[in-house]
Amino acid sequence: MGLRESSSFSTLGDSETEAMDKSLKITSGNWLLVWSVILLAHRAQGCPEKCLCHTASKTADCKNRGFTEIPARLPPEIQILLLQNNRIWRINQNAFTATPLLKILDLSNNSLSSVAPGAFQKLRYLQVLNLTRNMIHYIENKTFSFLPHLKELDLSSNSIIRLPETFGNSTGNITLLSLKHNKLQKMERILLESLPNLKVVLFKDNPWQCNCNIFGLKLWLESFLYRGGISDGIVCSAPGVRKGRALLAVPYELFGACSLRAAPASGHPHGPEPRASEPRASAKHGPHEPPDGCEPKAKARPVSLRHAIATVVITGVVCGIVCLMMLAAAVYGCAYAAITAKARRQQLGPGRQHGAPDKRELLESSVP
Repeated sequence: MGLRESSSFSTLGDSETEAMDKSLKITSGNWLLVWSVILLAHRAQGCPEKCLCHTASKTADCKNRGFTEIPARLPPEIQILLLQNNRIWRINQNAFTATPLLKILDLSNNSLSSVAPGAFQKLRYLQVLNLTRNMIHYIENKTFSFLPHLKELDLSSNSIIRLPETFGNSTGNITLLSLKHNKLQKMERILLESLPNLKVVLFKDNPWQCNCNIFGLKLWLESFLYRGGISDGIVCSAPGVRKGRALLAVPYELFGACSLRAAPASGHPHGPEPRASEPRASAKHGPHEPPDGCEPKAKARPVSLRHAIATVVITGVVCGIVCLMMLAAAVYGCAYAAITAKARRQQLGPGRQHGAPDKRELLESSVP
């Protein structure tokens, strides 16, 4: 009995072990199937392998992934694309064809040296574009064309040396423009006038040349602040006499020889600007300051505001002294005439004042 029971127990144990092995195989197979389905669904949604896609927030998080180009197979429904802290050095014209609903695009801290015109033209719903901390040297005309909903454009911390006369068609809704920490020496006034809804503009830390080429920008900035705009102002880096001085604090007299090449077109929507008339005094340049973009007037003589005020005061004092002398001369003349007339009346005597004068008296009176 004991041997039979032990053999039966061993038989049961083997059968149970086989059953358990089968169940484990089935379970592991199910898990593999589930993970395969998840991965296939993930791939079907189009999220790149290195990115994290959040369906609820419609966000594709691709930052710090070492990308050198815009990743492919992005979900078409995403509205936020985070690509900061990569090594992206170019943007193809069709890079965003599959993501037409983007509203926020962050390309900060990459290796972009230029942006091809039309690179963002498929993003008609884009509202925020962040291109800070790249190596962009210049912006071409119409770089941001066909972005009618763009509101915030951040180009700070690049190496931009020049900006175009326009950012492109349908960019009039920009409300914030940041140009901080670049290499701008001047800026065309017409570019800022093409952004009628601009509320905030940042100019800090640029080597601004406060000569004639920036006079139009000075006029625009005064008008912009007068209308309630917000700006961190422009600080001059050159010429030497104006280094470290705020552009708005430079008197108009020092821009006297500058031609108003950036004068506003007729019918401008902003209306007249305060103090927009051309100054009459000539500009003052140092020995090493060529008046770039200036047209000196004939026989222009350097003056300053202090000298002008002193001239006005001295002229007023001299005129006052002359007027007092003329008044004193008039009073003296009147007094002398009155005294002379009184003396003559006394010489005539009382009897002769009412009678007719004789011939002798007439003769004497006619002799001087």
